[in-house]
Formats: sequence, C-alpha cells, structure tokens
Amino acid sequence: MPPSIDPPGTLIHHANGQTSHVMIDDFTDPWLAHETETILIQPGFARHAAFWYHWIPALSREYRVVRRDSRGHGWSSAPAPTPTRPPQPEDDDTSEPPYDYDWSVDTICDEIIDCLDQLSIAKVHFLGESTSGMIGEILAAKYPHRLRSLTICSSPTFLPPPALELFAFGHRDWPTACRELGPRAWGEALSKVPGTVSVPDPAYLLWWIDQIALSSPDGLAGYAGFLSTLDSRPYLAQIRLPMLILAPAKSAATTLEEQRKIAQSVKNSRIEVIHGTGHEIYVEMPHECQAAVLDFLKSLKQKP
Repeated sequence: MPPSIDPPGTLIHHANGQTSHVMIDDFTDPWLAHETETILIQPGFARHAAFWYHWIPALSREYRVVRRDSRGHGWSSAPAPTPTRPPQPEDDDTSEPPYDYDWSVDTICDEIIDCLDQLSIAKVHFLGESTSGMIGEILAAKYPHRLRSLTICSSPTFLPPPALELFAFGHRDWPTACRELGPRAWGEALSKVPGTVSVPDPAYLLWWIDQIALSSPDGLAGYAGFLSTLDSRPYLAQIRLPMLILAPAKSAATTLEEQRKIAQSVKNSRIEVIHGTGHEIYVEMPHECQAAVLDFLKSLKQKP
C-alpha cells in the first residue's frame, strides 16, 4: 500500500488494478505549449519522485517534467503477495511468496507507456537513474517511437551476485531483506555502505531515510525480485536514439569500465564522467549533471 498521507501528485489507474503516482511541473511559456517537450524522470530503487525536487528549477522552465514513482515505491501502489495456489509439498521456508501481479519487464514498461497515454504525451526524453536506466534502455529498444532521447545516470546494466548479496544484508536474499527489515531499516543499512549515499550532511541522511520509509515492504521486495534477474545488455545494440550517459567516477553499483562499455555498445551515445564520491551523483553534483543534460537536449534541437 502507498503511504496513508495524500499523494503530492496525480494517481494514474492502470487496467491491471495498479496505480502509478506522477508529479508534473511545467513552467514553460503557456503560448508555446504546442512546442513543449517532456522529460520523464524515473528514480532508482527505493527512491521516488520527491528525491528529484532540486532538478525542477533547472529543467521545468524549458521542459514539462514528469516524475514517476516506480511500482511499489512512494505513492505508487504495491502489489501484495497473494497465494495463487494451495501450499505444495515441495514448498519450503525459502520459497518467495507468490504474486498475482506479473513482475515482468513487459508489465513495468507497459505501465510507463500507459502513463504517457493517459497523460496524452506522445514522446518523452527519458531520464533513468540507477536501475531505472536499465528500464530506459529496454524502453528505447522496445518503444523507440515513444522516446525522443535516453539519459541514464549511475546505471548498471545488470546486478551481479556480489551486489545482490550486498543488498541482502545477511538475509536469504534481497527481497527477503526488504520485507523483513522494512524500508527504513533497509535504507539505514544501505546508507552505511561506502559509495552509496553521496551527501555527508546528517540532516540529508535523515530525510533520505524518511523518504525511503514511505515505500511498502512488499513493494520494494517485489521490485527487488524483478531487478535481481533484469539484464539490459541484450538491448543495447538495438538502441538507435540519442543517448547520454552520466557516469559516476566512484559508484558502489557500477564501474567506469561498465559505463564505457555501454557507450561502445550504443552507436548514438555520448558519455559524461561525473567526478563525485559515490553513486548518487544526481544529488551530490546536480549542477554538473543538469548542465550535461540540458546541453545534450539542446544539441538535439539544433540537429536538422
């Protein structure tokens, strides 16, 4: 379930019974509305729309900006585990609870496209942070007619076993850790890993943990299970859209080598290395990241 307090944005209802929460900011000139392009920001795991508040002043004067909470994050609905069959003899205590919801890449992508349809937005510049960059790469390959461009920020292409073990924090697996620890305790554990939270301000860390705690344990667990097997590498060669790679110099989730391999795999891409101290370069070095994004988007408008 989403937080009990009222959502700050809009809820979009999908045919599968789920809802997606979006926040929309548009400070472009109203008489130029027919020319306004849209940026869709999709935050990474455990983060939601509010984490990107400080990007709005920089982007929304020239673009309509839509921030969307991922499935089970923030105010987007969280599918609860629902028994779909009686217990079986082969089941044991390590079996992941079944879901009626289809945690597949097709479902996740289709919900994003449905959001655009319901908002009457034909095309977007997709900005995916961390694991949502993987979603963006798959969208760019599967739905190139709905994207104008793709920007990824601190995005791995898959999560290797050591990363999955790290995110489990001593529990059976990552989804179990999210469910048993709960979002707050899981976020507190993550914050202690070097190279994750990039801002040392104690007040920011408290806010960061409070925001992670808004999400549902079942929602984060389900999404963690989905991400555990996601691999965007097979899609990279299919991407023909202009692509910007915001590559962190010192991330716990991806290496510069991996970022450069992405750039080599996507023909129409450019890479900007951001020399921060951790994974969350979008908040540690926002001005550098925003300047790179705006310059990239401006270059697209100048092309014939």
